Amino acid sequence: MPEIAIIGAGELGGTLAHHLARRDFVRSICLVDDKGQVAAGKALDIMQAAPIESFSTRVSGAQDVVSAAGSRVFVLADRAGAGEYQGEDGLTMIGRILRLGEAPIVLCAGAGQRELVERGVRALGLPRHSLFGSAPEALAGAIRAIVALETNGSPADVALTVLGVPPAQVVVPWEEVTIGGFAATRVLDASARRRVAARVDHLWPPGPYALAAAAAVAIEAVIGPSRRRIAAFVAPDDTSGRRHRTAALPVRLGRVGIVAVEEPALSTRDRVALENAMSL
Repeated sequence: MPEIAIIGAGELGGTLAHHLARRDFVRSICLVDDKGQVAAGKALDIMQAAPIESFSTRVSGAQDVVSAAGSRVFVLADRAGAGEYQGEDGLTMIGRILRLGEAPIVLCAGAGQRELVERGVRALGLPRHSLFGSAPEALAGAIRAIVALETNGSPADVALTVLGVPPAQVVVPWEEVTIGGFAATRVLDASARRRVAARVDHLWPPGPYALAAAAAVAIEAVIGPSRRRIAAFVAPDDTSGRRHRTAALPVRLGRVGIVAVEEPALSTRDRVALENAMSL
């Protein structure tokens, strides 16, 4: 049985399969699409690159999700020629995954799947720790790149996360951001931070490669050696008695999916902005 099942062999799904294979930390990947020949063809292309790119991950293609039964992680991506799984189609697919009789982790890799995370938890009863979306991490990566341009530095030196509901209600907690180990509020003046904030709306939605890279980071944190924190779409906790909507929050991932939501310290202004973003 495959370790990872990627549902959808579109541009995002195919890119993610290749990205995971090149990182070589999973044994096998099954790329599933209604157009089985497309999935099989992309899987073959990836496997033909294995000797050149020096990876041993096995990639196969299939037409039916049943072929991926037993996978530890199911990733909802985009169908060949039909776009991301969303709405009723996405909910139906999650239901099919659940009927396989397992208790899998379901990762929504697409930028348009925030509401699907929420509906999967509320309508299908999935635990909120086992169904989440990785697209906010792609947005965080793009913002890191913009900050690096402002400082003439490297994105690897920038540590930041994002919260809220992109594109219009994104919160960047600047008090928690560091650049090369220094507080961003010391390195970037207020006008530079405003320039970065003004560009955030235009960074959404991220492209397929950025989304695939973010999903790969999330998968590696779930089943690989990494235990890093990422920004993810997290379904609301309705046990509090207040109904909210799914939003981007920083999470710690592990073998059960979301191990903890690690919300940073927020200023009063950012706290109000986040609450407004999450309010129904």
